Amino acid sequence: MKSGFIALSGLPNAGKSSLLNALLKEEVAIVSPKAETTRNAIIGVLNRDDYQMIFLDTPGMHEGASVLGSYMNKEAFKQADGADVIFYMVDAKKGLSAKDDKNLEILFKYERPIFLILNKIDLISKDLLIKRIAYASEKYDFKEIIPISVKDEDNLDELLKTAATYFKDEIAYYPSDYQTNADLKFRTSEIIRLALLKNCAKEVPHLVAVKIDTFKETAKRVYIEATIVCAKDNHKAIIIGKNGRMLQKINRDASKDLSELYSKKCFLSLFVKVMEDWYNSKHKLLDLGYFIDKDD
Repeated sequence: MKSGFIALSGLPNAGKSSLLNALLKEEVAIVSPKAETTRNAIIGVLNRDDYQMIFLDTPGMHEGASVLGSYMNKEAFKQADGADVIFYMVDAKKGLSAKDDKNLEILFKYERPIFLILNKIDLISKDLLIKRIAYASEKYDFKEIIPISVKDEDNLDELLKTAATYFKDEIAYYPSDYQTNADLKFRTSEIIRLALLKNCAKEVPHLVAVKIDTFKETAKRVYIEATIVCAKDNHKAIIIGKNGRMLQKINRDASKDLSELYSKKCFLSLFVKVMEDWYNSKHKLLDLGYFIDKDD
C-alpha cells in the first residue's frame, strides 16, 4: 500500500473543504460562502485498497491582520510545507490572481509537487477552461493541472489516481477505519458556527467563535450548552434578534444538523457573549479551542 499527505491549499472559497467532504463522503469540514470559514487544519483520511491519502484541509491563504488571521495563514503554509503533494485550488471562474501569485511564490520554494486544481469548471465554457490551463502552464511549472467540479464530482477519480502516482511511502499512517481528526466536540462547535454564518452572513463578520460549555449524552438524547462569542455589542444584538428570534433560528438549524451528526435528538441551549478583541488574544484563542502556539 502506498500512502501520502496532500495539502489542500489556495485562497478562501476556492473549494478546499468542499473537496474534502466530497472525497470522504462525509461533512467533516463546514462550508459557507463567507471567507475564512475554515480556521484549524483538518485531517481527512481516504482509504482505498492500494493507497491511503491523508488530506490536510487548511485555512484559506490570506494576509491576516489579527492574531487569528496570522495564525490561520501560518497554519496553511506550515501544512503545505509538510505535505508530499500540494493541491493548489483555484476558482476556475476567476483564474489565477495576483494573490495566488504571492502564495505560489512561497509554495514553490518548498520543492513539493504542486497540482493546480481548477475547480467549478461546471460554471465556465470549455474555451475559457482551455485558456486558463494554457495561461497556468506558461506561467508555472505545475506537476499537474487538473480541472474538476466538486459540485458535480467531475474528474475526482482521475485526480486521486494521478495523486497516488506521486506517493513513495509504503506504510499506512492511520487505521483503515480512521477518517478525521475533527472530533465530535469540534464538529459540534463548527456546526453551530455554520448555522450562525448562514443566518447572519450579511450583518455579522466572520469574527465569531463558538465554545462548548457543557455536553451530556444519553442513549436517546444529547444535551449541549454553548456560547457564541462575538466582538461587539451590536453584533450580539443581531445574533439574538428581535425577541430572540434570530438566536432561535440559529438554534433550530444547528439542532437539526447536530441530531443528524449524533443520530439522536439534540437539545441545544445557546448563549451570546461579547468578548472584545478576542481574535487578537492568544490566551482567549486557546480557550476557544484554536491551536495557537503559546510560544509564537
